[in-house]
Amino acid sequence: MLTEERHRIILQLLKEKNIVKIHELVDLTETSESTIRRDLSLLEEGKFLKRIHGGASRLQGKLQEPSMNEKSSKNLHEKRQIAQFAAGLVEEGDCIFLDAGSTIQEMIQFLPKKEIVVVTNGLMHIPSLLNKEIPTYLIGGFAKQKTNAIIGRGALESLNLYRFDKCFMGVNGIHPQFGFTTPDQEEAMVKQKALSLSREAYVLADETKFSEIAFSKIADIHEAVIITNELADETKDLYRSRTTIKVVTP
Repeated sequence: MLTEERHRIILQLLKEKNIVKIHELVDLTETSESTIRRDLSLLEEGKFLKRIHGGASRLQGKLQEPSMNEKSSKNLHEKRQIAQFAAGLVEEGDCIFLDAGSTIQEMIQFLPKKEIVVVTNGLMHIPSLLNKEIPTYLIGGFAKQKTNAIIGRGALESLNLYRFDKCFMGVNGIHPQFGFTTPDQEEAMVKQKALSLSREAYVLADETKFSEIAFSKIADIHEAVIITNELADETKDLYRSRTTIKVVTP
């Protein structure tokens, strides 16, 4: 089978299923696993798909933005693993920023019982933080309904009042060339500001966020440490050459 025909079959199957496994493509095209891996790498370089562990998935639209409820129900096991690891990085006396991401929401239950202070723009985080009796500051600004995030000029001005030891953020896209991205430029500006005010910056993201590119840039890839779950070896090698990446194992 010609390369162009295999690529057409791969992309057609992705349109139908959104995620395809390597073994499916091997059977469908009657070619070797190494050939399919090369095909997927070429198609990823051409921005037609993204590689994931054991296969490939369809790229999301640049403006596509799930609601907080939609995000909270996806990849929950992986998010909790990542969140627990991230919470273990918080030390006695830290002032930390938690953004409004769904993986950050999972992090709160694992925060240590130490003397820490939290600043956040996540409305959904407040009950959990208060239940844990963690001193918490909610920044001012506009309350965005879809993501339950505080954004806008008021949020940026509020952030200027603080300095952080660490910030923990969620993103919609991670790309070696285009960096960390999110669909909403106002949310991107809040994340960017918090990152600039932090001594250490961490992005919490499961494997589905890699190779995605959303509309608004937050920062270059080297500006934050990535905490993620299991990744394909090729993906790990690609990102480790550009930034620090911590892979949480089950």
